[in-house]
Amino acid sequence: MKKIYYLSTCDTCRRIIDLLDFPSDIIFQDIKSEPLGVSDLEQMKELAGSYQALFSKRARLYKERDLKSKVLSEEDYKNLILEHYTFLKRPVIINENKIFIGNSAKVVEAAKDSFS
Repeated sequence: MKKIYYLSTCDTCRRIIDLLDFPSDIIFQDIKSEPLGVSDLEQMKELAGSYQALFSKRARLYKERDLKSKVLSEEDYKNLILEHYTFLKRPVIINENKIFIGNSAKVVEAAKDSFS
C-alpha cells in the first residue's frame, strides 16, 4: 500500500506533497476530514514500532493538557492520537512496508528516495 496521512491546512504537509513526486496510485488521506481509524493506526504502529514514534509533542493540546509532566504509556499515545488528529506527527508516508514519519529533511529525503 502507498498512502500519505496529512493535514490539508498544514503548510509543511502541502510543501512536502508538492516536493515529492508521488506515484499515481498513492492514497491521500486528510486526517482532519477523514479521521484515522483504529486499523490505520495499528498498521502504522506495526511499521513504526510504537505509538510513541507516531506521536507529536508539538501539538498545542500536548502543551495545554500539560502532558509533558505525565508518564504516558503506549496505550495513552494510541488513545490520544485516535482522540485528536493533531497528536499524529505529520505527514506519515507509507510506501509498501516502509514508513516515514514527520517533516525533517532527512525523513522527507528518505521518503523521496523510496518512490524513485
